[in-house]
Amino acid sequence: MMSMYTKNINTHLIEIKDYFKVAISVDCVVFGFAEDKLKVLLIKSDLNEYKGKWSLLGDIVPPDEELDAAAYRVLHNRTGLDNVYLEQVQTFGAIERHPAGRVITVAYYALVDLEQIKGKTTNADLYWLSVDELGDMAFDHQQILNACVLRLQQQMMAQPVGFNLLPLKFSLRELQSLYESVFGRELDRRNFRKKFLSMDLLEDLNEEEADVRHRPARLYKFNFIKYDQQRKRNLGITF
Repeated sequence: MMSMYTKNINTHLIEIKDYFKVAISVDCVVFGFAEDKLKVLLIKSDLNEYKGKWSLLGDIVPPDEELDAAAYRVLHNRTGLDNVYLEQVQTFGAIERHPAGRVITVAYYALVDLEQIKGKTTNADLYWLSVDELGDMAFDHQQILNACVLRLQQQMMAQPVGFNLLPLKFSLRELQSLYESVFGRELDRRNFRKKFLSMDLLEDLNEEEADVRHRPARLYKFNFIKYDQQRKRNLGITF
């Protein structure tokens, strides 16, 4: 004889069957910095509804794959990149955000040093475009991009994540240009340099830029070990 408990469970499963007709995807906003501009890695959409529009790198997540693993998979399969800074940002679940049906997507942003990945991103369908020069994007990808830019801004004010966008050796001019491109405004040169040098986290390498058209500038690198030591001592540091 079927118990009331079993009957209730079976009835419940029938009632909620439509809840399982939902797909989950990941979308990766891959940021880079070049030519004094914050850039994002994009591809042209091949869906009829968005034919020719710019799209983020993403994919559907299989039932047996973790979200973070799916994001790393997308990055590696599309670009060949490994060991990049990757952070989960936000979930987007508007009912009609995808023409194929209900697709909830989890957005990530990744930070890469373009100098180190030259020759790795061989996919001819991928393009690095300036964040502030994009036109209409596919799906809700403009909204996702905006959310990731905002999160990047928030993180760069509290943590040294922005240095993932720079080469290991950089000038103060490059550092200021990075912050100006991310925050979308000019910064006072004297105050900017004074602030960063006063942190005692930039190591002067006693080297200068090479093969530049302007006067060669001194090169620095960020001391992550000293930063971790200061952070563990609860020293308030804002960038």
